[in-house]
Amino acid sequence: MAFRVVVHIHNEDPFLAEMDAMPDPRDNFVVLRNPRRRDGRSLTFVTEGATHFLYPWSRISFIEVLEGGPAPGQRLLTFFREDSSGQ
Repeated sequence: MAFRVVVHIHNEDPFLAEMDAMPDPRDNFVVLRNPRRRDGRSLTFVTEGATHFLYPWSRISFIEVLEGGPAPGQRLLTFFREDSSGQ
């Protein structure tokens, strides 16, 4: 399950992203997927087609982990049929 996070970078606006797992304290960088602005639009510095991003801890002020279940696109949709017979 991916975690939805808000990443706060030094001297830049925060942005939304997904993380597959919480980073280990010994890691030098954080792996992020699908970074986007808080309004949902794409970031100007992201190259089209890039899928994963590595941010060094030295550039990150802090990371907020958002509640609310799985990240967008990770929710399982199922089909159902209503019983119209009234029984």
